[in-house]
Amino acid sequence: MENPNRRNWKLSIGLALFLGVAELATAMPRIYIPAPPPAPIVEVRPVAPSRNHVWVEGYHRWDGNAYVWTPGVWTARPRARAVWVRGHYVHGRRGWYWVDGRWR
Repeated sequence: MENPNRRNWKLSIGLALFLGVAELATAMPRIYIPAPPPAPIVEVRPVAPSRNHVWVEGYHRWDGNAYVWTPGVWTARPRARAVWVRGHYVHGRRGWYWVDGRWR
């Protein structure tokens, strides 16, 4: 049986690492793209798997050289009444950059 103090220490280290990675993920620098994204592709939306699913629209993703279409998907809400705020491109002084979609 593992020593409870050692287990708590491992949990503390794991939590610190997780929070550190989460902090790094939110602190990532923006990638600026010189050209605006193409117009969205009109997709045929299949039937929803359930009433709890929300359609997340497809978008053009920058792969480092060109825009690549990422198709839309049905995804389950993380909680009741959650609303999907779609991702979008923003034009700034240095070019275009992507703002991720999120649940609100």
